[in-house]
Amino acid sequence: MNALDLKLQEKKKNLITIYTTAGYPNLLDTPVILKQLQNNKVDIIEVGIPYSDPLADGPTIQATSEKALANGMKLNILFEQLKSVKDEIHTPIVLMGYYNQLLKYGAEEFLKQCKDAGVSGLILPDMPFQIYLDQHKELFEKYEQRVVFLITPQTPADRIKEINDATTGFIYVVSNSATTGATEANYNEDFLARLKDLGLTKPYQIGFGISTKQDVEKAWKYSNGAIIGSAFLRTISETDNITESVDSFINSIK
Repeated sequence: MNALDLKLQEKKKNLITIYTTAGYPNLLDTPVILKQLQNNKVDIIEVGIPYSDPLADGPTIQATSEKALANGMKLNILFEQLKSVKDEIHTPIVLMGYYNQLLKYGAEEFLKQCKDAGVSGLILPDMPFQIYLDQHKELFEKYEQRVVFLITPQTPADRIKEINDATTGFIYVVSNSATTGATEANYNEDFLARLKDLGLTKPYQIGFGISTKQDVEKAWKYSNGAIIGSAFLRTISETDNITESVDSFINSIK
């Protein structure tokens, strides 16, 4: 069974998803980080594919992406790293990247590699919604890859309902109109409250600007889970001991 499906069936609330950039801080660190996040009982791991023009990402994740590319991280290397720990990692892994990366690699080969590497799903923020439905939906299903769509405070209610119907993983709720990486959460609480009235049938998690235990608990109040990226990356960028830093950060938000 798809690991993301299983997790979302088993745990309905208080999810913690941690984002880490592949190949950061060093090229070979990602398998170590995945294992340590699993040891700390993180619910879902989001692995960012380094990209030269990450539109949705703020300065912190952009900087990690640049460093990872400079380290030599490429898609084929990432897939090989994931395959090397596939039998050890049971925590769902969701890749976050950009639509051009899928197209350049070849959509079917990309999705096949994801399945072979034990990936459960994909977040492609700039993948056009209708193009996914018309051109890619069947391939995602063929290779058992769940799709995660984003919604923002500007997303109309009718489109949110369409996204709810099309999403096969969870819905990624952008907490405010910003890029990732704010040092404190700036929740659009009116928007988050309205979501509860829409009768969404898919689980949804809140991301962007979540850094502290208090941020996480507030996200849990409004949704099924919290997604943390930049704060985690800042922690592992400032250490000589990755495993201790992962332990310390996860303990600080639980």
